[in-house]
Amino acid sequence: MLSRLESALTKALSPSWSQRVRAGRELASSAHVPEAAEALVGLLLDAEDTAVTRQTAEALARVGTTASVRLLALAIAGADDSQADWMETGVHDALVGPDVATVCGRLGRDPVAAVRQGAAEILAWTDDRPGPP
Repeated sequence: MLSRLESALTKALSPSWSQRVRAGRELASSAHVPEAAEALVGLLLDAEDTAVTRQTAEALARVGTTASVRLLALAIAGADDSQADWMETGVHDALVGPDVATVCGRLGRDPVAAVRQGAAEILAWTDDRPGPP
């Protein structure tokens, strides 16, 4: 019987966009696990369906840990403009709170330049978030 992690990793490779979306949601809380992290970056950079990118970004932002936000920041470095836009939408969908902004502040000192750059971009997204009506 497959573990929950193994099952989610299998879904991440599925030809079905809905299975990949499900994998992004299931793996988000395991962003600190190297195999999950690799799969999550792949889902964020999904070339076939923007729903996968958007919903994986949302799931990672909702988790809001250093590991999950770091993956978002890292993926931004490899994203094209469309993927980055969908990641931004996913972050907004998560109703980003001060926790993600705080984590981005810490990631601004990450040893990996791509992570620092991505964290700065996510931080800018949180500043652009519309306020309550």
